Amino acid sequence: AYNIHVNGVLHCRVRYSQLLGLHEQLRKEYGANVVPAFPPKKIFTLTPAEVEQRREQLEKYMQAVRQDPTLGGSETFNSFLRKAQQETQQIPTEEVVLEVLLSNGQKVKVTILTSDQTEDVLEAVASKLDLPDDLVGYFSLFLVRQTKDGAFSFVRKLQEFELPYVSVTSLHNPEFQIILRKSYWDSAYDDDVMEHRVGLNLLYAQTVSDIEHGWILVNKEQHRQLKSLQEKVSKKEFIRLAQTLKYYGYLKFDPCVTDFPEKGCHVVVSAGNNELNFQVRLPSEQIKEGSFKVTRMRCWRVTSSVPMSNGPSGSSPGKSEVKLELAFEYLMSKDRLQWVTITSPQAIMLSICLQSMVDELMVKKSGGSIRKMFRRRVNGALRRSDSQQAVKSPPLLDSPDASWEPMAKLSSKLTSVSLRGISHSSSANDVGANDFHGNYAFEGIGDEDL
Repeated sequence: AYNIHVNGVLHCRVRYSQLLGLHEQLRKEYGANVVPAFPPKKIFTLTPAEVEQRREQLEKYMQAVRQDPTLGGSETFNSFLRKAQQETQQIPTEEVVLEVLLSNGQKVKVTILTSDQTEDVLEAVASKLDLPDDLVGYFSLFLVRQTKDGAFSFVRKLQEFELPYVSVTSLHNPEFQIILRKSYWDSAYDDDVMEHRVGLNLLYAQTVSDIEHGWILVNKEQHRQLKSLQEKVSKKEFIRLAQTLKYYGYLKFDPCVTDFPEKGCHVVVSAGNNELNFQVRLPSEQIKEGSFKVTRMRCWRVTSSVPMSNGPSGSSPGKSEVKLELAFEYLMSKDRLQWVTITSPQAIMLSICLQSMVDELMVKKSGGSIRKMFRRRVNGALRRSDSQQAVKSPPLLDSPDASWEPMAKLSSKLTSVSLRGISHSSSANDVGANDFHGNYAFEGIGDEDL
């Protein structure tokens, strides 16, 4: 059996025969000329070297399928991952009640099947809230971990290949929950959401929550004005004022470590307004703030450092030792690129944020509408718009005992930035070209951006 990791988490275990079955189904539906070649069967028992070779071949196959806009977005591929997830976690298909949090702490209980995918659960929540169909796409379900102070640490955005009920219950930890939040970055889209009462209430609740948790900076006078608007229940005016405040619409991450401006600096990273904002505490205890625009990032990658196992034979390596990193190559000046690395358990979520910002930028640049970005049901089937039919980062396939690998790729399930080979890198800790996610928004950078 092989483990498939998606977004840094064990998603499912599959056998060679199951992957072969997926391959044959894809060939049947899309033709042999579209589907990549599959690692051949072997008559004799594989040697350890051949087992590793097959694992690498299968990983490349899964990457190739996931990166194909037709195959990777197909219901065949995604349903395969969903079914395998359910089988691996041994959760039978049955009707259950799932609690989904809103930003104000309110819980929405929806009756679903354990086998319902993310889109089904999102629509069930929207239906329970009476959120109109044309606004459903402005919101997403996120897996979060509740911290002691009541705030939320974001783990990942739930995707179409997974079953939300299975994803959250398989963690066996009540701290993990599913929350509904807006899933766009440009505050101009708030106008669409505020057109409807339920959309307005959801956006208002999220804004109040972000202010209460210190994600949005408010001075005394602004706080007084906001309080007054709250008392008058002037929700639109409250949001309008909040839109003018620092860090409105940003997602704040847990404190972590960066190598910029020097190694070992503690940093609080926030994502929003097409940038990553750094609040860095230097070794001298001085606090500095700066931002990295997504348009000036040439590429980025997510890696996981897996330490050598020093424990007794058969013991698994300490999970806490696995180190996730997001590194991006940034245009510091007109002719100088520099790598910046963030070491954080939320590295993949950071990567997904970068991805979705670029997605919005590219849609805006092409004159498209955010409404058209979202998937719609057509005759019961999910359909993606062209803005999302782009190369995807694949799951990571590994054998169950692969802890010896010093560096492993992790999927970040990106949705619109093509993955292209980068010819060179200034990073001393270089990895293969396929680990890089090239950034089309970077290609359109103009002199005014410098």
